[in-house]
Amino acid sequence: MASSALALSCSLPHLALVGRQAARHAQKLRLPAALHIHILQTQHSKRHLSSQRMAAFSAVTSAVAATEQKQQVPHGGKLVDLMLADSAKEQAVASCTKELELSDRNACDVELLCVGAFSPLEGFMSEQQYLSVVQNMRLPNDLLFGLPVVLDTDSEDYKLGDRVLLKYQGQELAVFTVESKWVPNKPLEAKNCYGTTSIEHPAVQMISMERGKYYMGGKVEGLELPKRVFPCATPAEVRATLPEGRDVLAFQCRNPIHRAHYELFIRALDAPNVGSDSVCLVHPTCGPTQDDDIPGIVRYHTYEVLKKEVNNPRLRWAYLPYSMHMAGPREAIQHMIIRKNYGCTHFIIGRDMAGCKSSLTGEDFYGPYDAQDTAKANAKELGVEPVPSLNITYTEEKGYVTADVAEAEGLHQLKLSGTKFRKMLRAGEDIPEWFAFKSVVDVLRNETSD
Repeated sequence: MASSALALSCSLPHLALVGRQAARHAQKLRLPAALHIHILQTQHSKRHLSSQRMAAFSAVTSAVAATEQKQQVPHGGKLVDLMLADSAKEQAVASCTKELELSDRNACDVELLCVGAFSPLEGFMSEQQYLSVVQNMRLPNDLLFGLPVVLDTDSEDYKLGDRVLLKYQGQELAVFTVESKWVPNKPLEAKNCYGTTSIEHPAVQMISMERGKYYMGGKVEGLELPKRVFPCATPAEVRATLPEGRDVLAFQCRNPIHRAHYELFIRALDAPNVGSDSVCLVHPTCGPTQDDDIPGIVRYHTYEVLKKEVNNPRLRWAYLPYSMHMAGPREAIQHMIIRKNYGCTHFIIGRDMAGCKSSLTGEDFYGPYDAQDTAKANAKELGVEPVPSLNITYTEEKGYVTADVAEAEGLHQLKLSGTKFRKMLRAGEDIPEWFAFKSVVDVLRNETSD
């Protein structure tokens, strides 16, 4: 007791310095300041530590030093990997007594769980985790998380403790252990996660009409990843392509990239809160989207031809097997967490991100800046900085400029609506190159039809 008091009294004069050092290091490494306070205090008093604790301290400080030299820290501090070793797969499959065929959406979630894109989750959420996220946008350990990740079923057959083989289109993707099963309060989930209970919202329609009566949670053990048209690199694989010690912006999209989109993420590399020599990860989603979206195989081909056409060394390209919820503010948080796990330090976020309209009234379910505001409010805690996308327009005199500049200088703006573009495309009319890349137009023209 006396030695503990002595150690504490010796460290007290240094606490203010430790706090300042922790704040600086936490900001630089995007780690919780409390971790750095602990490390720095330990550094000061390490002469009082046993050899065993010294070894533990060395491991922690080495990990922090490695992080400082390398990349963004995964959400929760560790990149989860749920894929089983080849030697363990046969036994895991043999332990299963039941099977479940996954929907497209659930197959995306299984893949993202297995590769660590949903870190720190190690399986589908339990009822406790689900309720915490629905009610507070946080896991029970107080870690931010945007939307629930659950497995649904209408079957009464699945019981607690069951080992279930998850199958998808002829593949055996994973083994799932049922640790939690419940009847969810779907109106509460809809209101809290999507801001409405209107069936006109695509995600409300999804949870009410597509998802089953029961939700299940539990550990997932990966066997193989889905075979997709889009080759989806894992977080570890994407991280291996990223430069060390530089900012990495993420650009999210679910449609073909046209000139204005390209200008947005290229200009974002020079944003005031982005470091020099940064790179941008162009990271389109390739899971199920909305009914009127362009088919996945066509979108994939547009991205591939554009990647070759621009050949920009500051860009990285990868595809995300994520199924959109169109959840506005909540989805912004979900995307920031996912991209953090892929190694990104910044997230480009536009007006009305992941927004949607009522199919009856045409009214928006979210305000134009709701997603941006939620992202900004949680950026410091997440360790991911939002980069609001610029409002740009094409002018005859200066090409692409911000709308403010165009109006202030009285420049002549050229505009082409998406509806008009699609009509021109179908009619075989020439598409102006200021609006769309020729390579992208060629793919759309050759691979889409009425």
